[in-house]
Amino acid sequence: MSDLIRVEEVQDHVGLLTLHRPEAANALSHELLDALRDSLVQLKTKEPYRALIITGAGEKAFCAGADLKERKGMTEAQVIQTVEKIGRTIRLIEEFPAPTIAAVNGAAFGGGLELALGCDLRIMSTKAKAGLTETSLAIIPGAGGTQRLTRLIGLGKAKEMIFTAKPVDADRAFALGLVEHLSEPDNLLSEAKQLAGMIAENGPVALKEAKKAIQLGFQTDLTTGMEIERLCYQNTIPTEDRLEGLQAFKEKRKPIYKGK
Repeated sequence: MSDLIRVEEVQDHVGLLTLHRPEAANALSHELLDALRDSLVQLKTKEPYRALIITGAGEKAFCAGADLKERKGMTEAQVIQTVEKIGRTIRLIEEFPAPTIAAVNGAAFGGGLELALGCDLRIMSTKAKAGLTETSLAIIPGAGGTQRLTRLIGLGKAKEMIFTAKPVDADRAFALGLVEHLSEPDNLLSEAKQLAGMIAENGPVALKEAKKAIQLGFQTDLTTGMEIERLCYQNTIPTEDRLEGLQAFKEKRKPIYKGK
């Protein structure tokens, strides 16, 4: 893997992926996007993680969004292609089979916040700020921000954040429902690992199917969503893990799931 992305197993079945470009506030250069894409594809196919934490190197920034220095020399067509590339990369995070947690250690602006929105859950440092600041640059969020933020915090609140381009502090982010947890900076990763560990104790197939049912169902009507849930539930029935869960419950012990 590239030096721009660092991946490690921090506890059983829990991976930590770090954007490692601290000298540029972990901005999303083409090279970083390529490395992130390659890492996600590799993790999806080779590493049996049941939860994946994504964070940024350093204390100042989770991800400052697009690399504006790199973008300055682009043609209009290249700008559009780059934004689409960011969007495709974030979609890989959204579609990652295991639950993902954004540990927002510092500023998350523009594409950086869009990346966090692509994760399933978000835990934020009390010292961090987040915002979709694109309208201050005479553009709009183009990698999913207008859609994911609205679905997460509601229409009016999302419009206010995007129209004003004003970042919010951690307390406001929590009040808006933009993040699920707040943490003191020194405890951020340990609390993210604790949350990931709680997730990873559960059945891997069940986690995958629950994520699929929630995400696909949320995008449709209730009747269709219920059918999606039924099909995803059925996929958990013939698994060895389901029988192990029942046996462990009977024997009053912790189940040992294998993802089968």
